[in-house]
Amino acid sequence: MDDLYQIGCVGFIKSIKRFDVNFDVKLSTYAVPYMIGEIKRYIRDDGPVKVSRSIKELSIKIRELQKEYFYKRGEEITINEIAKELKASQEDIVLAMESTNTIESIEGSTYTNQKDGNSISLAETLSNHKNEEEIITNRLVINQLIENLEARDKEIILLRFFKEKTQTQVAKILGITQVQVSRIERKVLEKMKKKLIEA
Repeated sequence: MDDLYQIGCVGFIKSIKRFDVNFDVKLSTYAVPYMIGEIKRYIRDDGPVKVSRSIKELSIKIRELQKEYFYKRGEEITINEIAKELKASQEDIVLAMESTNTIESIEGSTYTNQKDGNSISLAETLSNHKNEEEIITNRLVINQLIENLEARDKEIILLRFFKEKTQTQVAKILGITQVQVSRIERKVLEKMKKKLIEA
């Protein structure tokens, strides 16, 4: 609400600067639609995480391509095919697709007690007894291991463990069999584990 109020104030200031007494209307009549326009623009263009215009445009192109592909062939288009069609890297495609995901607030209610009706937020469910430094270090190491994987191996790991897709879904996306996904996944995880132990 504070953000919306501030955006409304900005809209009011802009309307004052642009107001001309020759309009033959009251300032309020001119300012209110202007302020509403600013607020609508903010809600439409901005969000909790700022996304560049190029990523937004790429995201729109991806959605259109996905719809068209599914309509014509009755199946999902793979990330690799999207990248080739739009002449963009797979990383940019994944980034653009994830940029439209809904942002969950850590203060959002996750559980309501049936007896007293009190809500518990996600922040309240998080334990404070974890070694944050160790968690961050592990994440950095895992990210580095994933970055060093070959393109297909990397895509399988990202889809399986970050997008939480089943092996069957991954197989359909990549155009290979579920058995191949299982074999590649096992081999890649073993390779990552070995490098992790050596490190």
